[in-house]
Amino acid sequence: MNAKWCALLGMSLLATACSSLPTRSAGVDKLTYHGDAARSGWNSREQSLTPASVASAEFGLLWSSEVFDGFGNTPPRLFATPLYVDRIGIRRAGSAPQTHSVVYAASTTGFVYAINARATQSVAAGAVLWRRQLTANPCTRGSFGVLGTPVIDLRRQRIYVASCDDTQLWTAAALDLHSGEMLPGWPVRLDAAAINAPGINHNGGNQFPDKFAHLQRSALNLSPDGRRLYVTFGAEPTSGWLISVDTVAHRVASAFSATAKTDEGVGGMWASGGPAVDSRGHVYVSTGSSVLNTLAGKGVAGVFPDSPGNWGQSIIELRDSQADGLELAGSYTPFDYCQTGAHDMDIGSSSPVLIDLDPRKTQTPHLLALGGGKQGNAYLLDREHLPGSLSKRQPCSSDSASDASLLAPDAQPQFGKPGPLNVFGPYTDEYGMGDQARSRTTLAHFRDSAGTELLFLTGSSKSGEKFTVSAAPGLARLKVVTDPAKPAYLAIDALHPTLVFQNPGSPVVTSNGSKDAIVWVLDANKPRSAALYGADAPQPVLYAVDATTMQLLWRSSPGELHTSGKYNEPTISGGVVYVGTDRIQAFGLRGKAQ
Repeated sequence: MNAKWCALLGMSLLATACSSLPTRSAGVDKLTYHGDAARSGWNSREQSLTPASVASAEFGLLWSSEVFDGFGNTPPRLFATPLYVDRIGIRRAGSAPQTHSVVYAASTTGFVYAINARATQSVAAGAVLWRRQLTANPCTRGSFGVLGTPVIDLRRQRIYVASCDDTQLWTAAALDLHSGEMLPGWPVRLDAAAINAPGINHNGGNQFPDKFAHLQRSALNLSPDGRRLYVTFGAEPTSGWLISVDTVAHRVASAFSATAKTDEGVGGMWASGGPAVDSRGHVYVSTGSSVLNTLAGKGVAGVFPDSPGNWGQSIIELRDSQADGLELAGSYTPFDYCQTGAHDMDIGSSSPVLIDLDPRKTQTPHLLALGGGKQGNAYLLDREHLPGSLSKRQPCSSDSASDASLLAPDAQPQFGKPGPLNVFGPYTDEYGMGDQARSRTTLAHFRDSAGTELLFLTGSSKSGEKFTVSAAPGLARLKVVTDPAKPAYLAIDALHPTLVFQNPGSPVVTSNGSKDAIVWVLDANKPRSAALYGADAPQPVLYAVDATTMQLLWRSSPGELHTSGKYNEPTISGGVVYVGTDRIQAFGLRGKAQ
């Protein structure tokens, strides 16, 4: 890149593109939220970003893209986490196809972007390679165009995105990764006509609403063969839904509602991580409660504990066959779901993470972990033998030792007996909705050099009257305790003593194999109730923490990041950290080839 071309750029956001362009190590594709279909949250192939390099003066902001497109007076926000493909050919109008490293981003105003991640001889880092407007009328005046993180099918060279239009409501689109063009047969309508068709819903007679009543806030996921796209919904006062879209026939193939009855409006599937999918194609999703039932004072009656086919406040496992569609294969409901559900303290604010261990280490090598949920608890399950029934949840209970998850043998301090692990306290089954919630994130898994399975959780402990003030710890490290002759269970391994997060996104871990592990967290930096628009909109903060010592390595400067959405996470690949705000902002080692 010559000096004349650099001078012509004339914009600070492209300044770092003007450095020399030597060869660099390949990055790792991030094709879905938390890195893979199992939602591990772990990139084990990061060589450049070590605790020492991130803590040095060389680490900082590299570039920012242009601000994304608004809708009228509504500026863009990114609830959706950016995705990344390290090498792909891009077709731009008026030029021959060129290979680029690309960040894919989707905004609340209904746009999808391909952003040049690394400077080439002719295109600066941060340049928009293509943009696609999915809707000219995004829902709620441009604040609900795209919320859920898309998913990329690299084998078929496409990205799937769910978006909302004021007229058509929710649709699923498939765009060509190279050009952003809509693929033939798409978009697919995700509406009442398709979902309420005979034989589609496999849980009772529940009817999908024919008006704007749902949010599609969760990340999308794919079956292992890419023939099924999974899209979840959650809102008030309607129940949650999992939709299976046939990506070959371009139609809604099957659906499963969280409740069998339309008037039981619980079970929203709205966690940012969405469903997890294992190598067999089994789908695991968490469900929530109802804030409207809580505000209406319905108490336990608003949880519907005696209703068959009601899977609110649960984790469910579904099989999805080409012939029979979605079929319930397993369930788990915490012992205290009646108490917590009555106060909108749902576990559906966190997504399941699937973990496979060496079967020589434990009797339960195929695990499901979830944490922390609004109550701040962490759960571990044997996903080969989920303990619930296939017809209805167990009766209400106040006995923590009766919980059917994998419990530590020792008494938990909040119960005086065994029970689920409370990570972000103080423990309560009453105060946990809104700004009182302890967590709304998906944990991240990491295996250290000793072979210990570690889980990182973000959230916030609470203090003050009715627990509305965030306090430390905000970051926790758990250990999966294993014994060849026993089931696994969880124990707290370390807590960061001072970090206070207001409304953090999910943690992600980078490492070089088992070495140099770093935990990355993007915190919205204001409570959940804070407005994302206006002069006082929150400006998030990005944190890097040494996974071994739990020491803070680095944090972004005040005001350095622009206002984002909520619940999203950074994307890290090949020495660069990409953050979605109202644009893409990239951090890395300045002066080093990216």
